[in-house]
Amino acid sequence: MVTVIRSTILAAPIEAVWDVVRDFNGHDRWHPAVATSAIERGRDSDRVGCVRAFRLADGSELREQLLSLSDAETTFSYCLLDTPIPLLNYVAHLRLIPVTDSDHTFCDWRSRFDTPKGREAELAAMVGDNIYSAGLDAIRTHMGLEGA
Repeated sequence: MVTVIRSTILAAPIEAVWDVVRDFNGHDRWHPAVATSAIERGRDSDRVGCVRAFRLADGSELREQLLSLSDAETTFSYCLLDTPIPLLNYVAHLRLIPVTDSDHTFCDWRSRFDTPKGREAELAAMVGDNIYSAGLDAIRTHMGLEGA
């Protein structure tokens, strides 16, 4: 099993960051890899069990299901249902923690998954760099925090 972890400090209060990432269907507004996204069956995007179907900028189509969401703990978890990338048993967690001495936010994004034998390093780097690191940078840009 592969584990990927990326984290950063965002120079914004936790409530402001949570407003951006909490919407399970909002990643197309800030993540550069996501072109379009829709929640299936007209469900609310914060309802555990909802499924988002989205298209990446390269045309790939994926489906992910929201497994948990906690406003009190500023965290959510999701899994991949359908993907053209061989990420098997993929479950991801995004968690925000307040940095109390500066009113900043610690953001931790991680996942565990299986891959075909021999592709562990390649797929771990792809998820870590192209999804998580790029996403964390995109949140910073979306919030106007580049210089912070």
